[in-house]
Amino acid sequence: MTRSATCSPPPRLPSPAARLWWGPGALALGLLALLGLGPLLALLLSGGDAPAALWQDPYLRHVVRFSLLQAGLSMALSVLLALPVARALHRRRFPGRQLLLQLFGISLVLPVIIALFGLVAVHGQQGWLPQLLRACGWQPGSYLYGLSGILLAHLFFNLPLAARWLLFALEAIPESQWRLASQLGLRGWSLWRIVEWPALRSQLPALGSLIFLLCFSSFTTVMALGGGPAATTLEVAVYQALRFDFDLATAAQLALWHLLLGAQALLWHHQSQLPPPRASRTPGGVWRPDRHTLGGRVVDAAALLLALLLFVPPLLAIVSSGLHPGLWQALQMPTLWRALATSLQIGSGAASLAVLLSLLLLVSSRHLRLRLGRPQLAQLLESSGSLILLVPTAVLSTGLFILLRPYANLFGLGFWLVMLLNALASLPYTLRCLQPALQQAVLRYERLAVSLGLQGWARWRYLEWPLLRQALGRALALALIFSLGDLGAVAMFGSAELQTLPWLLFQQLGSYHLSQAAATALLLLLLCVGLLSLVEWLFGGRDADL
Repeated sequence: MTRSATCSPPPRLPSPAARLWWGPGALALGLLALLGLGPLLALLLSGGDAPAALWQDPYLRHVVRFSLLQAGLSMALSVLLALPVARALHRRRFPGRQLLLQLFGISLVLPVIIALFGLVAVHGQQGWLPQLLRACGWQPGSYLYGLSGILLAHLFFNLPLAARWLLFALEAIPESQWRLASQLGLRGWSLWRIVEWPALRSQLPALGSLIFLLCFSSFTTVMALGGGPAATTLEVAVYQALRFDFDLATAAQLALWHLLLGAQALLWHHQSQLPPPRASRTPGGVWRPDRHTLGGRVVDAAALLLALLLFVPPLLAIVSSGLHPGLWQALQMPTLWRALATSLQIGSGAASLAVLLSLLLLVSSRHLRLRLGRPQLAQLLESSGSLILLVPTAVLSTGLFILLRPYANLFGLGFWLVMLLNALASLPYTLRCLQPALQQAVLRYERLAVSLGLQGWARWRYLEWPLLRQALGRALALALIFSLGDLGAVAMFGSAELQTLPWLLFQQLGSYHLSQAAATALLLLLLCVGLLSLVEWLFGGRDADL
């Protein structure tokens, strides 16, 4: 019995294109090394005795402790609250369940600054919830700024992520286990301990480390809701040291400490990473033995109500606040449309560069993995595109600032620097979108392409493009939306001449121009949704995935 073409290794090609397999990866790797190692070297030379200087300064020690504290608390709260939400979604089938899961998925691509506007509209001093509480005779006080506000914003983003992750783990439990549990009469604690907890426990380290890493490198949330020096993280302190104090030595020391601690968090995440759980059941659902218990219904209702109250009102506030009587006047501001044009230019350039770099890296890594049988080297080459996870935007911006300051007008180059940084920040996600499709193109059709003599443009047109079309669209849309909503790079290199929509929205929120901020947030939201739909329409189609 012959092996299928999809499982057999592709032939090794003696063509000139095959002999130059290293070229695309070397080009991309050189550019990444230039953009990454150069700033890191500048940081190392400027940081001096960073550890000794840091621990001699009480404020700098406080910044490190607070960075770790807010990330740890955000991780713990997100996971603990997501557990009952995931169990409720697994146990119950109710109208709107699929819509709720789709809304949870929006949190993964929603620009942070838009979500922060929604949180301000709901939880600010004049927000929906404080007004409702005051009408009931309660004085809620100010809880949106400081540690409580940071935790609230992190819950908004990470609770849906954790709930979906844990729901997939529950759905991966085989139906035979649920039938056996029903036959044995398992309920309550016994069902949790014997059936559910083993499936969830294996996913918690990877999920927790991912949330910790995201919260540790959270820049926009902390800068908007930190509320002062008492609630400042390392990334925000780096920004303040550069833009407010122009203290290059302190900025370099803080950036180095962020690099060291972030590397530890990233190593923890990689060590705990597992393959994502896959559902092993039919879409109709599984009959859980604890589905109709009174206690389970009460707990599930409370968990789902908490998730809805935390997540849905800010989304509604973004739309309802934007549709105010002064919307037309706010939309006539020249600064709004200049910021829109700048955002589109930076976003399209950053997305195109991220996709191009991803393709260059993946073409070479694909040859290493599938034709030369060197998966470790292929993984190492692809990991170079995840540099931004190890060196966040604020740290990389600091290194670029120190490296280029003696030679160039940084604010004059701000447009191109922001584009480059946004492209690097998008690169890990575009790599993840494109890698499976590129690999399948070789596994499924390489022998056919060799037998037909497909090379160069003909190979791209008839083989690569139909298989990559949808993946390219997703990668381009994701990178474009990520760049449109980014605040970290433009906060470092922005100026009066360089304003993007997120930077304009942040300034409007800071100056309490809420009607103008509402119009800007609505425009940014519609822009992200519209561009996502447009890219999917352009790159979609029935022939997109043969």
